[in-house]
Amino acid sequence: MPLHRLTSITLGIPNVEATAAYYEDFGLVRVGDPEEYRFATQDGGEQLRLTHSPLRRLVKLGVGVDDTDDLDRIAANLTGLDILHKREAESLSVLDPHSNLLVELEIAAPLVEVPAEQVPYNGPGRPSRPNGRAPGVERENRVRPRKLGHVVIGSRDQDASQRFFREGLGFKASDHVPSLATFLRCSTDHHNVLIQKAPVDFLHHTAWEVDDVDEVGRGATTMLEGNPERHVWGLGRHHIGSNFFWYLKDPAGNFSEYYSDLDCIVEDALWKPSVVEGARGIYNWGPPIPPSFLAPEDLAALMIGAHSPR
Repeated sequence: MPLHRLTSITLGIPNVEATAAYYEDFGLVRVGDPEEYRFATQDGGEQLRLTHSPLRRLVKLGVGVDDTDDLDRIAANLTGLDILHKREAESLSVLDPHSNLLVELEIAAPLVEVPAEQVPYNGPGRPSRPNGRAPGVERENRVRPRKLGHVVIGSRDQDASQRFFREGLGFKASDHVPSLATFLRCSTDHHNVLIQKAPVDFLHHTAWEVDDVDEVGRGATTMLEGNPERHVWGLGRHHIGSNFFWYLKDPAGNFSEYYSDLDCIVEDALWKPSVVEGARGIYNWGPPIPPSFLAPEDLAALMIGAHSPR
């Protein structure tokens, strides 16, 4: 696959200082100029930038490619779809006209992830860690995300946005929930972009990988200490993608997810995309889905703002 990872995102938010403090609490590390709002993950480097915007929105999505041949190929695809784009020496920028999202494809080094420690789990008749406590309950380190894994966006024309990412940029489809969402990948991760049908273009959530389910739980527990209003949904496990999850909400209203144990598609020929109906299209087990997860509480305000003069 010529595409190989998400490189970074830029979030536009009205309350930059408060949102910056949230992502520092979340475990991202502030980097660069102190007057800028840039954050890094452990393995992915700088992957988040915050900028001021009257309404919360995903301003830009960065995608890594291998070389100029990949950029040329994508440029030809976009030309064939009559989509305007800007080609630079080592990058290409294009606006998805259906979700109003700017995507920047850039030549970037592949992500090198430091393997997480193999943690033993006991089971019936299988004492894998005899005479000792589970390593997860002994941890005292701060939870820090390894990388930006995926983003979920709403589009007023889901099918057209899906064609933009697949036929224009070269993303591959992993699974599909009829009338709701399409899971697309640009790496070996099960999904890197999820496009859901929505009445307005908006960012639903960003997802950040941690080592295992203990880190999902520990990270969320720390985030909620003294800030219970940050809780959205979790702990649970998705059916599509298989990952453990816990969703929280930043001060601007964006959801952010700690996740672990996502499906990996290393050989395309061995993966068969599925169509999943009903609640299993969203989760396998966990607390009931809160209405605010399916329809964020500020959705009406975003719809009004999208039609207001700026």
